[in-house]
Amino acid sequence: MSDEVLRLRGVAVSFDKSMLLRDVDWTVHSDESWVVIGPNGAGKTTLLQVAGGTLAPTAGTVEILGEAVEDADLADLQTRIGFSSVAVADRVPSAEKVIDLVLTASYGIIGRGAESYDSFDVTRAVELLDAMGCAHLIRRRFVSLSEGERKRVQIARSLMADPELLLLDEPAAGLDLGGREDLLRRISALAGDPRAPMMVMVTHHVEEVPAGFTHAMLLRRGAVLAAGPVHEVFTERNLSRCFGLPLRVSRHAGRWSATAVELS
Repeated sequence: MSDEVLRLRGVAVSFDKSMLLRDVDWTVHSDESWVVIGPNGAGKTTLLQVAGGTLAPTAGTVEILGEAVEDADLADLQTRIGFSSVAVADRVPSAEKVIDLVLTASYGIIGRGAESYDSFDVTRAVELLDAMGCAHLIRRRFVSLSEGERKRVQIARSLMADPELLLLDEPAAGLDLGGREDLLRRISALAGDPRAPMMVMVTHHVEEVPAGFTHAMLLRRGAVLAAGPVHEVFTERNLSRCFGLPLRVSRHAGRWSATAVELS
C-alpha cells in the first residue's frame, strides 16, 4: 500500500450556523490523483482548504502528509503543499512579473522584495513555466495575462517549492475551449509523471477531469455522495443525484462528459 497523503475522519465545518462540510471521511494515497466535483455551494473549496491546512475543521480529525494538523507546525507543513486558486491570484501585486511570482513561492510569499535567488532557483522557475507553456511570458506582468495564461502560471508557481501535495481549485474555470484543453492536457501529463506531487483538483464539470486521474469524490450540500475510483463514482445514478437532474454520462479516450436527459 502506498503512503497516506490525506486522512480525514468525521470532518465538519460550520460557519454562521451553516454546515459547509458534514461528516467527511476521506483517505488519499500517494499513487492516486483525485478530482472533487459537485454543484455550486457543495463545499468543494472548503474541503480543499481543510486538505491544505489553511482552514481548521469545526469537528473531526485531519492528517496531512503524515502529520496531525492539530499538532503540526502549520507554517512548515504548508511549505510541502502547492496551492493554485483564484485567492492566490487576487493577492498578486499589480507590478509583479511572472518570473518573480514563481520565484517567490520558494519563500512562501507573494510580492518580490529584497530576498535573493540563486541561478538554480531561476532555472527551475523558467523550466516550470516552460512545462506549462509560459516561458515566453517571464517578463510580462501577471495582471496583463489572459485568464488561461494566469492559470498556467499559477500552477508553475505552485510547483516551485517541489511540494508533496498539489491542490488545484477550479484550474479550468473561465477558460475558452482551446485554453481549457491545453491546460487539461498539461495537468494530465503532470498526473502521469512519477516525479510529480500527488494532486487533488476541484471542478464543477466532469468535462474538466483530465485523462489519467484515478479517483473522484462527489459532494452535495457538504456531504460525500460517493468516493473511490473514477469509473465507479462517475455513474449516471451518482452524478444525477449529485447535480439534482437526470444525466446521461459517457467516456471517450479517457475523458468524461455529461448531458441532461430530455424528458418527454
